[in-house]
Amino acid sequence: MLSEPRSGRLAAWGNALLAGLASPDHVALAIVGEDAAHRVEGVPGEAGPVGLTLALGRLRALGATGFRVALPAPGHPLGLSGPPEFNARALEAEEAVVCSGAAVGLVPEVYEVGPEGDVRVDVMWHCLAVREAPPADVPSLGEAERELAEALRDATAVLSRLDVAGSGPVAEAAIDAYRARVEGGGAEVLAPGYPPRAVRVLELAQRVGLLVSVARGNGHGGAVSASEMAARVEALRPVERVARRAQVAAYNAWVEERERGR
Repeated sequence: MLSEPRSGRLAAWGNALLAGLASPDHVALAIVGEDAAHRVEGVPGEAGPVGLTLALGRLRALGATGFRVALPAPGHPLGLSGPPEFNARALEAEEAVVCSGAAVGLVPEVYEVGPEGDVRVDVMWHCLAVREAPPADVPSLGEAERELAEALRDATAVLSRLDVAGSGPVAEAAIDAYRARVEGGGAEVLAPGYPPRAVRVLELAQRVGLLVSVARGNGHGGAVSASEMAARVEALRPVERVARRAQVAAYNAWVEERERGR
Protein backbone atom coordinates (compact mmCIF):
# COMPACT_ATOMS: atom_id res chain seq x y z
CA MET A 1 0.00 0.00 0.00
CA LEU A 2 2.50 2.59 1.15
CA SER A 3 5.82 1.63 -0.44
CA GLU A 4 5.99 4.48 -2.97
CA PRO A 5 2.95 5.50 -5.03
CA ARG A 6 3.66 6.64 -8.56
CA SER A 7 1.73 9.82 -7.81
CA GLY A 8 4.22 10.53 -5.03
CA ARG A 9 7.18 10.26 -7.39
CA LEU A 10 5.52 12.47 -9.98
CA ALA A 11 4.52 15.14 -7.45
CA ALA A 12 7.85 15.21 -5.62
CA TRP A 13 10.02 15.37 -8.72
CA GLY A 14 7.58 17.65 -10.50
CA ASN A 15 7.94 20.07 -7.60
CA ALA A 16 11.74 19.79 -7.82
CA LEU A 17 11.47 20.72 -11.50
CA LEU A 18 9.30 23.75 -10.72
CA ALA A 19 11.81 24.82 -8.07
CA GLY A 20 14.68 24.60 -10.57
CA LEU A 21 16.40 21.93 -8.47
CA ALA A 22 16.42 19.17 -11.10
CA SER A 23 16.66 19.03 -14.88
CA PRO A 24 13.67 17.88 -16.98
CA ASP A 25 15.47 14.72 -18.11
CA HIS A 26 16.50 13.80 -14.56
CA VAL A 27 12.95 14.39 -13.36
CA ALA A 28 11.46 12.16 -16.06
CA LEU A 29 13.87 9.32 -15.21
CA ALA A 30 13.12 9.63 -11.50
CA ILE A 31 9.36 9.51 -12.08
CA VAL A 32 9.57 6.46 -14.35
CA GLY A 33 11.76 4.61 -11.85
CA GLU A 34 11.68 0.89 -12.59
CA ASP A 35 8.74 1.14 -14.99
CA ALA A 36 9.31 0.81 -18.72
CA ALA A 37 7.68 4.05 -19.86
CA HIS A 38 5.27 6.78 -18.80
CA ARG A 39 3.03 8.80 -21.14
CA VAL A 40 0.41 11.47 -20.48
CA GLU A 41 -2.84 11.75 -22.44
CA GLY A 42 -5.36 14.57 -22.36
CA VAL A 43 -2.80 17.36 -21.89
CA PRO A 44 -4.45 20.62 -22.97
CA GLY A 45 -3.19 21.63 -26.40
CA GLU A 46 -1.93 18.14 -27.30
CA ALA A 47 -3.80 15.90 -29.74
CA GLY A 48 -2.46 12.62 -28.31
CA PRO A 49 -0.32 11.12 -25.57
CA VAL A 50 3.01 12.85 -24.89
CA GLY A 51 6.10 12.15 -22.82
CA LEU A 52 6.57 13.30 -19.24
CA THR A 53 9.00 16.10 -20.09
CA LEU A 54 6.62 17.74 -22.55
CA ALA A 55 3.61 17.16 -20.29
CA LEU A 56 5.24 18.79 -17.26
CA GLY A 57 6.33 21.71 -19.41
CA ARG A 58 2.77 22.18 -20.69
CA LEU A 59 1.37 22.06 -17.17
CA ARG A 60 3.84 24.71 -16.03
CA ALA A 61 2.83 26.88 -18.99
CA LEU A 62 -0.81 26.45 -17.95
CA GLY A 63 0.05 27.98 -14.57
CA ALA A 64 0.91 24.96 -12.44
CA THR A 65 2.85 26.14 -9.38
CA GLY A 66 3.01 22.84 -7.53
CA PHE A 67 1.88 19.22 -7.45
CA ARG A 68 -0.12 17.63 -4.64
CA VAL A 69 -0.81 13.95 -4.00
CA ALA A 70 -4.15 12.30 -3.30
CA LEU A 71 -4.40 8.76 -1.90
CA PRO A 72 -8.15 8.10 -1.66
CA ALA A 73 -9.80 4.94 -0.37
CA PRO A 74 -13.48 3.95 -0.17
CA GLY A 75 -15.17 6.37 2.20
CA HIS A 76 -12.05 8.53 2.49
CA PRO A 77 -11.45 10.99 -0.40
CA LEU A 78 -8.02 11.89 0.95
CA GLY A 79 -6.46 14.78 -0.99
CA LEU A 80 -9.29 15.16 -3.50
CA SER A 81 -11.36 18.25 -4.24
CA GLY A 82 -13.63 17.11 -7.09
CA PRO A 83 -15.35 17.04 -9.44
CA PRO A 84 -16.99 13.61 -9.05
CA GLU A 85 -15.60 12.34 -12.38
CA PHE A 86 -12.03 12.96 -11.33
CA ASN A 87 -12.63 11.62 -7.83
CA ALA A 88 -14.05 8.40 -9.25
CA ARG A 89 -11.01 7.82 -11.48
CA ALA A 90 -8.65 8.62 -8.61
CA LEU A 91 -10.51 6.28 -6.25
CA GLU A 92 -10.29 3.47 -8.79
CA ALA A 93 -6.53 3.99 -9.11
CA GLU A 94 -6.19 4.68 -5.36
CA GLU A 95 -3.96 7.67 -6.16
CA ALA A 96 -3.74 10.88 -8.16
CA VAL A 97 -1.80 14.11 -8.59
CA VAL A 98 -3.55 17.49 -8.39
CA CYS A 99 -1.92 20.60 -9.86
CA SER A 100 -1.93 23.82 -7.85
CA GLY A 101 -2.46 26.88 -10.00
CA ALA A 102 -3.95 24.92 -12.88
CA ALA A 103 -7.33 23.20 -12.74
CA VAL A 104 -6.06 19.78 -13.84
CA GLY A 105 -5.09 16.52 -12.24
CA LEU A 106 -3.37 13.30 -13.28
CA VAL A 107 -4.50 9.73 -12.62
CA PRO A 108 -2.23 6.79 -13.51
CA GLU A 109 -3.36 3.70 -15.37
CA VAL A 110 -0.91 0.80 -15.25
CA TYR A 111 -0.46 -1.75 -18.02
CA GLU A 112 1.56 -4.95 -18.03
CA VAL A 113 2.84 -5.72 -21.52
CA GLY A 114 5.17 -8.27 -23.04
CA PRO A 115 5.45 -12.06 -23.06
CA GLU A 116 5.64 -14.21 -19.94
CA GLY A 117 9.08 -13.92 -18.43
CA ASP A 118 9.63 -10.51 -20.02
CA VAL A 119 6.69 -8.52 -18.67
CA ARG A 120 7.16 -4.76 -18.38
CA VAL A 121 5.05 -2.05 -16.82
CA ASP A 122 3.85 0.95 -18.82
CA VAL A 123 1.93 3.82 -17.25
CA MET A 124 -0.55 6.14 -18.93
CA TRP A 125 -1.37 9.26 -16.94
CA HIS A 126 -4.82 10.66 -17.69
CA CYS A 127 -4.98 14.46 -17.48
CA LEU A 128 -8.44 15.56 -16.30
CA ALA A 129 -10.17 18.68 -15.07
CA VAL A 130 -10.27 19.22 -11.30
CA ARG A 131 -12.02 21.65 -9.01
CA GLU A 132 -9.78 24.30 -7.48
CA ALA A 133 -10.59 23.88 -3.79
CA PRO A 134 -8.79 22.80 -0.59
CA PRO A 135 -7.93 19.06 -0.66
CA ALA A 136 -9.92 16.80 1.64
CA ASP A 137 -8.59 15.71 5.04
CA VAL A 138 -4.88 16.50 4.59
CA PRO A 139 -3.11 17.14 7.93
CA SER A 140 -0.09 19.32 8.59
CA LEU A 141 3.28 17.62 8.96
CA GLY A 142 3.18 18.13 12.71
CA GLU A 143 -0.29 16.61 12.99
CA ALA A 144 0.72 13.70 10.79
CA GLU A 145 3.79 12.92 12.88
CA ARG A 146 1.81 12.95 16.13
CA GLU A 147 -0.96 10.82 14.64
CA LEU A 148 1.53 8.26 13.36
CA ALA A 149 3.22 7.84 16.73
CA GLU A 150 -0.11 7.44 18.53
CA ALA A 151 -1.63 5.09 15.96
CA LEU A 152 1.49 2.93 15.89
CA ARG A 153 1.58 2.66 19.67
CA ASP A 154 -2.11 1.76 19.95
CA ALA A 155 -2.09 -0.71 17.05
CA THR A 156 1.07 -2.44 18.26
CA ALA A 157 -0.49 -2.95 21.68
CA VAL A 158 -3.67 -4.45 20.22
CA LEU A 159 -1.86 -6.65 17.69
CA SER A 160 0.58 -7.90 20.30
CA ARG A 161 -2.30 -8.81 22.62
CA LEU A 162 -3.92 -10.79 19.81
CA ASP A 163 -0.56 -12.36 18.82
CA VAL A 164 -1.49 -11.41 15.27
CA ALA A 165 1.75 -12.28 13.52
CA GLY A 166 2.92 -14.92 15.92
CA SER A 167 6.08 -13.17 17.19
CA GLY A 168 9.08 -11.38 15.80
CA PRO A 169 8.10 -9.55 12.57
CA VAL A 170 5.50 -7.25 14.12
CA ALA A 171 7.80 -6.27 16.95
CA GLU A 172 10.70 -5.71 14.54
CA ALA A 173 8.54 -3.53 12.27
CA ALA A 174 7.38 -1.48 15.24
CA ILE A 175 10.96 -0.97 16.38
CA ASP A 176 11.96 0.14 12.88
CA ALA A 177 9.11 2.65 12.82
CA TYR A 178 10.12 4.18 16.11
CA ARG A 179 13.76 4.25 15.01
CA ALA A 180 12.73 6.15 11.85
CA ARG A 181 10.95 8.71 14.00
CA VAL A 182 14.01 9.25 16.13
CA GLU A 183 16.74 9.08 13.52
CA GLY A 184 15.02 10.50 10.44
CA GLY A 185 17.10 9.29 7.51
CA GLY A 186 15.60 8.47 4.12
CA ALA A 187 17.70 11.00 2.23
CA GLU A 188 16.47 9.57 -1.08
CA VAL A 189 12.83 9.25 -0.03
CA LEU A 190 11.85 12.64 -1.47
CA ALA A 191 13.13 14.90 -4.23
CA PRO A 192 15.38 17.92 -3.60
CA GLY A 193 13.71 20.93 -2.00
CA TYR A 194 11.61 19.15 0.60
CA PRO A 195 12.00 20.06 4.30
CA PRO A 196 13.72 17.46 6.53
CA ARG A 197 10.54 16.97 8.53
CA ALA A 198 8.69 15.86 5.40
CA VAL A 199 11.38 13.25 4.76
CA ARG A 200 11.07 12.05 8.35
CA VAL A 201 7.27 11.84 8.23
CA LEU A 202 7.27 9.98 4.91
CA GLU A 203 9.87 7.51 6.14
CA LEU A 204 7.81 6.82 9.25
CA ALA A 205 4.58 6.49 7.24
CA GLN A 206 6.21 3.90 4.99
CA ARG A 207 7.49 1.96 7.96
CA VAL A 208 4.08 2.05 9.61
CA GLY A 209 2.76 0.70 6.32
CA LEU A 210 5.27 -2.11 6.72
CA LEU A 211 3.76 -2.93 10.09
CA VAL A 212 0.32 -3.16 8.51
CA SER A 213 1.64 -5.35 5.68
CA VAL A 214 3.41 -7.68 8.09
CA ALA A 215 0.29 -8.06 10.20
CA ARG A 216 -1.92 -8.71 7.19
CA GLY A 217 0.58 -10.98 5.48
CA ASN A 218 0.76 -13.55 8.25
CA GLY A 219 -2.69 -15.05 8.04
CA HIS A 220 -4.60 -14.68 11.26
CA GLY A 221 -1.59 -15.30 13.49
CA GLY A 222 -2.72 -16.26 16.95
CA ALA A 223 -6.24 -14.89 16.45
CA VAL A 224 -8.43 -17.99 16.71
CA SER A 225 -11.92 -16.56 17.11
CA ALA A 226 -14.11 -14.44 14.88
CA SER A 227 -14.12 -11.68 17.46
CA GLU A 228 -10.32 -11.63 17.58
CA MET A 229 -10.11 -11.51 13.79
CA ALA A 230 -12.57 -8.60 13.77
CA ALA A 231 -10.48 -6.83 16.43
CA ARG A 232 -7.41 -7.27 14.24
CA VAL A 233 -9.14 -5.65 11.26
CA GLU A 234 -10.36 -2.78 13.44
CA ALA A 235 -6.84 -2.28 14.81
CA LEU A 236 -5.33 -2.09 11.31
CA ARG A 237 -7.95 0.16 9.71
CA PRO A 238 -7.17 3.37 11.63
CA VAL A 239 -3.39 2.95 11.47
CA GLU A 240 -3.54 2.43 7.71
CA ARG A 241 -5.70 5.54 7.36
CA VAL A 242 -3.28 7.58 9.47
CA ALA A 243 -0.31 6.34 7.43
CA ARG A 244 -1.99 7.39 4.18
CA ARG A 245 -2.76 10.82 5.62
CA ALA A 246 0.86 11.20 6.68
CA GLN A 247 2.15 10.22 3.25
CA VAL A 248 -0.03 12.84 1.58
CA ALA A 249 1.09 15.47 4.10
CA ALA A 250 4.74 14.67 3.38
CA TYR A 251 4.43 14.74 -0.42
CA ASN A 252 2.39 17.96 -0.26
CA ALA A 253 4.77 19.74 2.13
CA TRP A 254 6.65 21.55 -0.66
CA VAL A 255 3.47 23.12 -1.97
CA GLU A 256 2.21 23.96 1.53
CA GLU A 257 5.44 25.70 2.47
CA ARG A 258 5.52 27.61 -0.80
CA GLU A 259 1.95 28.83 -0.37
CA ARG A 260 2.53 29.85 3.24
CA GLY A 261 5.56 31.86 2.13
CA ARG A 262 3.63 33.99 -0.36
